[in-house]
Amino acid sequence: MTLDLRKFVRATNPANTLFVDDREEDHKYYIDFSSVRGGQIISRILDNIALWSPDERTCQLFTGHIGCGKSTELLRLKEQLEQEGFHVIYFESSQDLEMGDVDVGDILLAIARRVSQSLDAIQVEKKPTKLQSILQGAEKLLNMDIEISGEFKTPVGTLAANTDGEISLDMGIANISAKAKGSPEVRSKLRGYLEPRTNGIIEAINTELLEPGIQKLKDLGKQGLVVIVDNLDKVDSSPKAWGRPQQEYLFVDRGEQLRSLDCHVVYTIPLALRFSNDFSTLTQRFMTNPEVLPMVSVKLRNGSEHIEGMHLLRQMVLARGFPDLEPEQRLENIGDIFDSAETLDRLCRASGGHVRNLLRLLNEAIKKQRGLPISGETLEAVIRAYRNERVLAVDEHEWTLLKKVAEQKKVAGDEGYQTLIRSMFVYEYRDEEGSWFDINPILAESERF
Repeated sequence: MTLDLRKFVRATNPANTLFVDDREEDHKYYIDFSSVRGGQIISRILDNIALWSPDERTCQLFTGHIGCGKSTELLRLKEQLEQEGFHVIYFESSQDLEMGDVDVGDILLAIARRVSQSLDAIQVEKKPTKLQSILQGAEKLLNMDIEISGEFKTPVGTLAANTDGEISLDMGIANISAKAKGSPEVRSKLRGYLEPRTNGIIEAINTELLEPGIQKLKDLGKQGLVVIVDNLDKVDSSPKAWGRPQQEYLFVDRGEQLRSLDCHVVYTIPLALRFSNDFSTLTQRFMTNPEVLPMVSVKLRNGSEHIEGMHLLRQMVLARGFPDLEPEQRLENIGDIFDSAETLDRLCRASGGHVRNLLRLLNEAIKKQRGLPISGETLEAVIRAYRNERVLAVDEHEWTLLKKVAEQKKVAGDEGYQTLIRSMFVYEYRDEEGSWFDINPILAESERF
């Protein structure tokens, strides 16, 4: 079967998220790894909203290594919730926020903007007078010459003002957020203004946006409103000016405010927080435990191969090249992509079940080979270059910790282990006994280890 090389390169681009909610081709690329990831994680979030608490507000947390497929799974959740009759607002917070410097007010404004934008699309009549007043105060502080209207003024997705010079609420927030994102000085001034008004902002969002919005949605036959805030797991761990790590500050110290919105909300949070000394406080603030998306298992705890996990990873690779073929037919075409089945297996094992890293190695191997099939020698050269890059980031203390992880299959909760998790030196897996950990196989092959 003829393989379109350029299309295959695009399909294996590790920077691309599968939009399984609205792209037919991405549906064909999608592989369900739930059986080798410890169960139906997304289904549990879905049930908590649609089955157990459809008429109540819920706040749920979702985490996992960056690049392990969380966004794809959240978009599946969006699709399934919509099938259950919910109106779902999904957005990537990194588009609105400077992830190295985030405060609660920034997150709340981002949510308010996306909710307002979505409600404008269904022409909900809203009168956000308090929000409008708060934002106009921010405009004056930042010397922004715009007038914000709470009414539906412009088509969603445009930046144009109406003839009176007014712009919609969501565009007003977008303008303020854009200016703050690009300037630390502006962010500092805006924080000083918003911080004492945080509870007022929450109240305004609840009464002026969410309450009328949910009522309108129910009038239209919808079950309710769900907001999915993706990419907050990418919030930097650097400390605030007073020394508190940003991740703990946002999700532990300010957790109660983040969960105060009167609708269903799903937040992604940094995986390292599970190993923080403040983790129990975090779960008390949000009144829930995070759902964790682990790696795809390529081996068992005892070191033997995980047969099903390897099979599904092979299918993930082959589906990018042959999306219209049945699984068994794809296996018959391995020779069109690799010089042997062993080269494909080598790729899957070296990835450690990390989806984005697998695609990165594959994509780079295609380009290095300058065509197909990929030879074992080319793949080894790509793996070696990636390993050399990763080894440079590991210090002496971390090598000692890595050896303990490899021996014990456990991760403790101190700062050193948080570094291992954040740096993706260690991967988490799930089986019927629960979580277990292992060193990134790329590092495990290094001479230093």
